[in-house]
Amino acid sequence: MSFIRTGFREIALKVKRQRTRMALRYERRLLQKSEINLGREGTTQAANFPELRNEIVALKKLEQEQKEVALRIAQIEEGIKKIEQQRQQNTRDQNAAIAKLEAEKKPLLQQRNQAKSAADVCEGELAAVERRIQESEATDRDLLKQLSNLRAATPPPPDLETRSASISARRARLPEERAELVRARMGSADAARLAREKLTAAEAELSVVEKNIERVRGEFEARDRKLNNDIRGQQEAVREARAHHQTVEERKNPAYLNIGRHLVSQRIAPPNASHLLTAALRRRDAVDRLLQHRAELALLSSQIDKQALRKFYFSVISALALLAIILPLTFQSPRKREWLPQETDTILSINTDQFERADLPKRWRKDQPKIWPKLWSGLIGAAASTPGLSLPRDVVRITRAASTDESGRTREFVLVEARRDVSRAVRAVTGDKTFEKRTIGGLPVWERPPDFAVARVGPATLAVGALNEVDELAFVRLGMKPDLKITGQLFDRFQALDRESALRLISRNPPDLSHVFHPIFAHELLDVSHLLGLALSLQNPVKAKLLLKLDSPERAAELTRNLHDAPQQWLRLSDSHLLLYSQPPETQKQGNSNLELRFTVPEDSARLLLERIAKTDAAEMATP
Repeated sequence: MSFIRTGFREIALKVKRQRTRMALRYERRLLQKSEINLGREGTTQAANFPELRNEIVALKKLEQEQKEVALRIAQIEEGIKKIEQQRQQNTRDQNAAIAKLEAEKKPLLQQRNQAKSAADVCEGELAAVERRIQESEATDRDLLKQLSNLRAATPPPPDLETRSASISARRARLPEERAELVRARMGSADAARLAREKLTAAEAELSVVEKNIERVRGEFEARDRKLNNDIRGQQEAVREARAHHQTVEERKNPAYLNIGRHLVSQRIAPPNASHLLTAALRRRDAVDRLLQHRAELALLSSQIDKQALRKFYFSVISALALLAIILPLTFQSPRKREWLPQETDTILSINTDQFERADLPKRWRKDQPKIWPKLWSGLIGAAASTPGLSLPRDVVRITRAASTDESGRTREFVLVEARRDVSRAVRAVTGDKTFEKRTIGGLPVWERPPDFAVARVGPATLAVGALNEVDELAFVRLGMKPDLKITGQLFDRFQALDRESALRLISRNPPDLSHVFHPIFAHELLDVSHLLGLALSLQNPVKAKLLLKLDSPERAAELTRNLHDAPQQWLRLSDSHLLLYSQPPETQKQGNSNLELRFTVPEDSARLLLERIAKTDAAEMATP
């Protein structure tokens, strides 16, 4: 295994070389800055060295260029100040001109308002005269109508002459009044016309002044926009000049760098900045040390056996390739899998945590302490004999699976899922002299006469029960016998039941449930179902979820109607008057022929259901 040590040694050297390169890059950057700073302060001392004449000449040219750029910047900034002054003067002129025009506008506005008021008064008087003329005409028509009606009356009234004379006298006065009103209308019309003409003239004068104001304001604003554009152009020129100035300053750095390096080599420091030489020397020493360290690392790396290094790289690549193959397979495998035989017909899953915490089991243990242990033993079956584990403290789940062969013989397979690992159970079995150990394909199996066995089929899973059944579970776990596929119909519907339920029961041959447990469901429901699943939550109240698969959509629709019309015929405990629901169930159709029922189970029905699953209801079953 020396090639492994060689490989790790080379990796360590590579890491050190990389760290050295990073540190060297950093120190070189600091050294360069120190030498530039030293060269910038030591240009006077550099004039004493002929070999630095080119750098001095280049610096003078660049400084002259910087002076020209600085002069241009100053000129542009001076121009900006002048333009700003022009803008301010333009604003003042604009305010003065607008104020003058506003002063001219004010009396014209007053005249316009007075003319408008006078025109409104004249219009009102003219309208009043017109209204009085119309009223006079209406009065004349009314009097004429009264006179006609009076003369047409049969028989004529006795005061006909008197009334006719009165009406005629009133009509005789109307023409004179109308003539006066017509003359008044003509006068009002003339006055209104003159008022309108005066208003029109005042509005024309006011409009001229307002147009002048708008024209003057537009001229000043246009001048201000032009000045503002000029300022922006000058500011852009200043930015470009300053960028040029900075570029020239950066172009001086190579000359400063050469001067600084020469001064460091000659150990000459500027009189007023001796600390710069000290800093540059310190940085140069650091760079030299890092260069020496890098050379030492390169020498050590060159002395490594290349053949051993190639073997190490080949081994690493092979391991990575193997991991690339294994890891996808690992992640694709299900986290929780029940390793059960393929011929499994019925699965019963007990969640021990729920049985420990749920309301119904708590009350049952308290009210009937003698009956509960029998019920619990009947529910968990052979799992009660699991060595080394305390139920339910150390166990999370107990799975009981049953299969029925053609002769009607029922076989039961029990899996116990521990809360953590099963090492304590394995130690207990190993230390128990009554158990004998043997292996099946490398999988240890412990058996105890007359017919009990234990096998570890998972990190936290034990197979317990009869010897032949445990052996078959071991064969299934090793892949030597076909298992219950997780994509199959039975397991798929089993997973559809809530995993956190206290009890889950599923069967793909519902009529044969009576071979595994005491009769639970009505035979009408079992006969029409091809698959039946039940999940119970034992809190208060007890909740149930029932999954049914029928052979056709028509049967599913018919059963839905029957459950709606007569649920008591279908949802009842077999050979009992107790119903499985306290309120009519909620029915949902899933797919073409799958039904899901949710309902609340009465406590008496829930107790009897558990007793029949545990086969502890013998007394009641015997009662007719």
